[in-house]
Amino acid sequence: MKKETLGQVLKQRRADYAFTQRELARKLGVKASHVAYLENGRRRPSLSLLSRLANTLDLDKQRLFLLAHPEAQWVVGNHRESAPAKRQENAWRKFAGDRGTLTRHKVTARELKVLQKVSMLGRISSPNQFLFILNAIRQAVEEE
Repeated sequence: MKKETLGQVLKQRRADYAFTQRELARKLGVKASHVAYLENGRRRPSLSLLSRLANTLDLDKQRLFLLAHPEAQWVVGNHRESAPAKRQENAWRKFAGDRGTLTRHKVTARELKVLQKVSMLGRISSPNQFLFILNAIRQAVEEE
């Protein structure tokens, strides 16, 4: 059984909605070539684009995030129940408020905004998980 990819999911859902790549791109605010790159696995979408894709194609944000960043699977886990909201909020507050960690890891204001959006996806239950996600994002950006 072949492993499901982000590109396959996007292409299938786009076909389900009978959108052309150009139509989907217009709805997302990107170029049609970018949609093609995503569908062919040549690009990873930004977190904001992931959110727009999920909303436009009525897909689960967490599922899309994990397809785009399979290396984060251990952070999110396989179970379907979400961690308590209070625990998630506390993890974000601890991370965002830890100036020592933010300084030591040279977390920029822009990166902090992205991580705050990640925290809204849910299932982040400890401050250290944000560092893992940040490093995964940094590595993905360097590879582009």
